[in-house]
Amino acid sequence: MQQPIGVFDSGYGGLTVLKEIVKKLPGYDYIYLGDNARAPYGTRSFETVYHYTLQCVEWFFEQGCPLVVLACNTASAKALRSIQQRDLERIAPGKRVLGVIRPTTEVIGNYTATNKVGILATKGTVNSQSYLIEINKFFPEVAVAQEACPMWVPLIENNEHNKAGADFFIKQNVQHLLEQLPGMDTILLACTHYPLIKDKIQQYTPEGTKIIVQGEIVAESLFDYLLRHPEIESNISRSGMKAFYTTDDADDFNEHASVFYGERVEAKHLEL
Repeated sequence: MQQPIGVFDSGYGGLTVLKEIVKKLPGYDYIYLGDNARAPYGTRSFETVYHYTLQCVEWFFEQGCPLVVLACNTASAKALRSIQQRDLERIAPGKRVLGVIRPTTEVIGNYTATNKVGILATKGTVNSQSYLIEINKFFPEVAVAQEACPMWVPLIENNEHNKAGADFFIKQNVQHLLEQLPGMDTILLACTHYPLIKDKIQQYTPEGTKIIVQGEIVAESLFDYLLRHPEIESNISRSGMKAFYTTDDADDFNEHASVFYGERVEAKHLEL
């Protein structure tokens, strides 16, 4: 039985992470699942996000995946800890679920010279306070401001992000963030959709501001994790296979996915 790495997102955004993981670790097999039928997760309750994410993680395990990456900040913020602490031992004690918040917060302090970092994220991620808590563990000297951007994911997923109307919301949110913490020199895009509007975000920040995306950081962290955990790495199959699934319409998924992944994908519909 094939044992691919599972990569999960509520929709398309995780494809920006998968793209970087495949670039860093090209030999392995991968399964991607976007829970598009129930997206977006960013506005949903902790309990709902936990329930949906656990259901999808269990599906990955049924496909033989020894390792699942939650390439979704909201799922990482609202569900990962509960799944790791409450469910893994019961449903799959030898398997692992990783998120995108920990790898990012372990290194984010290295990018800032002023010790002032901004977070742009969904409402759910901001409300979870996960970034504030985790950054404080690794870089207690770093001050952090957050801004929820509820319009950004719908704009991106409806392919409206390159139109003039999107600029109003992007400028407004970026300015709100900058006003909270004068001297901020580093901004983390804590949603995997946001790399698609990185250039627009940069337009509204002071010159020299670093805009950090997560894909490369998560890929590097996964590379390191597999080196340190040969008992997991040895169970991953290697045939270069990549399979894509969505809980919504597959044709619609394929049409949007290439914007995030950088090439055409052929997804299958999954009924959960």
